[in-house]
Amino acid sequence: MDKTDLTSVKNYDYTGEKIFPEAQDFLPILGTDYVELYVGNAKQAAHFYKTAFGFQSLAYAGLETGVRDRTSYVLQQGKIRLVLTTPFEPDSDMYKHICQHGDAVKVIALWVDDATKAFEETTNRGAKPYLEPVTEEDEHGIVMRSGIHTYGDTVHLFVERKDYKGAFFPGYVKWHSTYNPSETGLKFIDHMVGNLNWGEMNKWAKFYGEVMGFANLITFDDKDISTQYTALMSKVMTNGNGRIKFPLNEPAKGKKKSQIEEYIDFNKGPGCQHIAVATDNIIHTVSEMTGRGVEFLYVPGTYYDTVQDRVGEIVEDMSLLRELGIMVDRDDEGYLLQIFTKPVEDRPTLFFEIIQRRGAKSFGKGNFQALFESIEAEQEKRGTL
Repeated sequence: MDKTDLTSVKNYDYTGEKIFPEAQDFLPILGTDYVELYVGNAKQAAHFYKTAFGFQSLAYAGLETGVRDRTSYVLQQGKIRLVLTTPFEPDSDMYKHICQHGDAVKVIALWVDDATKAFEETTNRGAKPYLEPVTEEDEHGIVMRSGIHTYGDTVHLFVERKDYKGAFFPGYVKWHSTYNPSETGLKFIDHMVGNLNWGEMNKWAKFYGEVMGFANLITFDDKDISTQYTALMSKVMTNGNGRIKFPLNEPAKGKKKSQIEEYIDFNKGPGCQHIAVATDNIIHTVSEMTGRGVEFLYVPGTYYDTVQDRVGEIVEDMSLLRELGIMVDRDDEGYLLQIFTKPVEDRPTLFFEIIQRRGAKSFGKGNFQALFESIEAEQEKRGTL
């Protein structure tokens, strides 16, 4: 199917129940296990994500633990785990990844009951193997992992950890830190967005449908997502229980260069554009992050002149939303609040979305105009519009 009636997806509560019957869900996926970024300096990147985002020290692997080719720091907040990895060898695939893409997402790891079965199911349906099923073991138990390629240089790892009680994985030790800024209220990953080359959206939507058993939750065309200058198209793919949602974007023709084209240019190919992280109190989260130096996209003040007419009554104080630049949108199920950071590194590539859902299951269609005009303003400053 191309479009799903969002009024049919009530009771979206992350219980694991299959709420999207269109999804074959033959893996199945229990949730996001972790997201791994290859970065130029993992120690410094870890300090940034702890300070600015409120992530907590979880685990470490490196020379002191017997790992000779890389260092990895694992951070956690709520159910979100970030792994930041820096390679030592200049001829390694990790190093080449950083040279090409800069600091970027490499691994979107998915939590499953059976990593071997997940590998067999997906590769039998045409996925390109990345990691044959492997068993990793230490005194804390056993972890099974396997993996496949997806768009660009991004990969999915399937992680089976029901028999493991350690800090993260075999080869990692508990990371004890004396510097532990407080959390900012982030709870879990709501969705992760992939930016694709021209004409690739349908190809990868088909991949997630046929190879991974996902359903097409909703489709946006260039009439939905456009300004007077730029446009893009998107399909949102979801697994059966709704815990994994992957919007897939491709450029559409416009008068100027779209944000997707800018991303592709600087990332040197497709990749993960942004990670949307959920909070129960977006005003608190954004206030904390702003005070810690996180830069958010500017939303024109005129946006708030009419937003109340469009979304109706909300719990939050609109003056605070205006002050912080938080946008609001409503669908048949409720409303959502969202805000987007500027890119979190020097290349205009990866950024984060902070989102709070008060019933809404959609993705802020009513905010697209203001959002993309804000992004275009940043592109203009960079000379890339």
